[in-house]
Amino acid sequence: MNRLWGKFRQGLNTKFGFFMLITGLFWIKSYIAYQTKFTLGVQGGMQELILAISPLGFAILLFGIGLYIRGKWAYWYMIIMDTILSTWLFANILYYREFSDFITFNLIKGSGSASDNLGKSLMGILRTTDFLVFIDVIFVIAILAFGFVKIDQSKFKLMNSFAVTVLSIGVLAANLALAYSNRSGLLTRTFDNNYIVKYLGLQSFTLYDGVKSFENSNKKKEAKGSQLDPIKKFIKENNVPANVEYKGVAKGKNVIIIHLESLQQFVINKKWKGEEITPNINKFYKDKNTLAYDNFFNQVGQGKTADAEMMLENSLFGLAEGSAMVTDGTTNTFQSMPALMQQNGYSTAAFHGDVASFWNRDNAYKSFGYQYFFSKQYYTLKKGYVSGYGMKDKLFLQQSAKYLEQLPQPFYAKLITVSNHYPYGIEKKNVSIDKWDTGDSTVDPYVQTAHYLDQSIGELLNYLKKTGLYNKSTIMMYGDHYGISNNHKPAIAKILGLKGVTNYDLAMFQKVPFMIHSPGLKGGVNHNYSGEIDVMPTLLNLLGIKTPGAYQFGHDINSKQYNQIVAFRNGDFVSKKYTKYGGDLYLTATGEQVTDETPAQKQEVKKIQDYVNKELEYSDKIINGDLLRFAKLDWFKKVNKSDYSYNMKSALEQLNKAQSSKTSLIEQNHGKSTLDDYETDAPELESNADKSSSSSSSSSDSSASKSSSSDSSSSSSSSSESSK
Repeated sequence: MNRLWGKFRQGLNTKFGFFMLITGLFWIKSYIAYQTKFTLGVQGGMQELILAISPLGFAILLFGIGLYIRGKWAYWYMIIMDTILSTWLFANILYYREFSDFITFNLIKGSGSASDNLGKSLMGILRTTDFLVFIDVIFVIAILAFGFVKIDQSKFKLMNSFAVTVLSIGVLAANLALAYSNRSGLLTRTFDNNYIVKYLGLQSFTLYDGVKSFENSNKKKEAKGSQLDPIKKFIKENNVPANVEYKGVAKGKNVIIIHLESLQQFVINKKWKGEEITPNINKFYKDKNTLAYDNFFNQVGQGKTADAEMMLENSLFGLAEGSAMVTDGTTNTFQSMPALMQQNGYSTAAFHGDVASFWNRDNAYKSFGYQYFFSKQYYTLKKGYVSGYGMKDKLFLQQSAKYLEQLPQPFYAKLITVSNHYPYGIEKKNVSIDKWDTGDSTVDPYVQTAHYLDQSIGELLNYLKKTGLYNKSTIMMYGDHYGISNNHKPAIAKILGLKGVTNYDLAMFQKVPFMIHSPGLKGGVNHNYSGEIDVMPTLLNLLGIKTPGAYQFGHDINSKQYNQIVAFRNGDFVSKKYTKYGGDLYLTATGEQVTDETPAQKQEVKKIQDYVNKELEYSDKIINGDLLRFAKLDWFKKVNKSDYSYNMKSALEQLNKAQSSKTSLIEQNHGKSTLDDYETDAPELESNADKSSSSSSSSSDSSASKSSSSDSSSSSSSSSESSK
């Protein structure tokens, strides 16, 4: 045994021995991380083998470069490389835990536009075991520092170094061959990033993403107007006529869009400890003049909220990596809702209680055609007014009324709430419902911030009713994306009352609220399977605005010929008959898994998949190539970004001049402000300072109930059960 140990020590004292050690440790560490820190959906012996091989090729290649280097610098190189690779693995572990995805170059490029609170979010999910990814780095440094391993000063033969490089290429090639034998078209078709990492490893995914990012950056230079031809043909072939019954029923009314941050459909009409989580939104949902959609899905990718905005206002998908608003929002040409509304006589404004540059909104909104963007600088901020990703919702919505009442009517206004955003931090004085009891510290406070969001919406709706705007407006509410990620399966199962969750359950968990209210609108619950890409054409039909030949990938959800195919950004889908999610296929109506497809089923699923792949591909081509600059449509005038300025002084001057139209709410109220009509119980306000900031859940809840009761009494006719 001593002799064997001696040979082992002697081997480590060679450069090649140290290379073998550091490569082996990194390989083992990576494999363990893949199995324990990520949810890659590995199934079967072949995929297990591929996963085990996947970290090895690049490990040999990158560490093997050290064999070309002489003396101690070879050791320094390998240790530094190990540190870099480990740090990259560490960063992806943290990002993946909450976003179920891997870091891309486009995401890094846009991180400056979304970094204000990202650090806080990631710190909230940090676990002690995450630091174990650095244990091999510490180990190899220690054995060198304490002399357990001596530095080999001898020259390693060039031929042997080259042989190691050839070996690494062979391992990478074998890995790729095995991957393609198990998943054909891995790198050429639209797949989830999880697939790439599962089959090829994190380093290969990073290289693949880098190549894609470089190719996409060149697409604008090479783009030609003729590239729109097949896209135009695809859209025309799949176009469905809009619903005639709803055509123009909201024509000429204001449009108020309320962004329900991270709110998911499952909380609608759900109770916790006998109390409704979202009582005010529930009343709005059930109103006889509200069209609600209970099978409406978020379709976002890495851009999350930014992707939702891209789809809602352009009927274009977000990109497969990063955020299109960040990477392309400044330079691209769009045919967006704000510009279209302005060209149809509306004033347009976006409201957001955070910095203007978040998600590059200050530039992208100009490209979209927003006349006004009321960001954080427009609001009065005091200590305790801001939490997480911006102003607290009650304070934000109350102060937004100051600008809302000045907008010339009809107006198109979007208000973006943020309090129900991860990590769901809420102060005790704003809590009026108990946490969930799943035992998951990330998930449990979600119910409290969702309840707070609902109270904020109740206060806004009361204001709109008091001022008359409620009956003059089409009000749309939507959830932008999931709030609870798929990485919290035990908590999800407990909340939904399931023994466990399948990929089908996770697919259905991607539903978010979508509802449109307008006076005189025939309401009810529409059960069509739909998504965020469909919002723009659905709303345009209600407003009676025609867009023939528009490059939109959504459809009017109310159309009787709507195809009911919902594409997820990774290529999975939900349709009326089939649901494909995480590599599994299910019958949508029952959730029964299809494990042995019949020839007929294969043909049906292939047809749906081809459609999904095409619309994702064509949408990406429009954005990556900035193809809409070549589009010529008589009904749309291209946006000139220089027409818009979000400088506070000039914007307020412009808003003041706009009062000459005498159509704003404040002008119709004979110049008198309506802000006194806005009632909020926000404890941060001095006017509410006499109220106890440490009220018990029951007393705070009573206040919320009174607010809901007031809301109900102000429009008792809106509680019709016919919409159920």
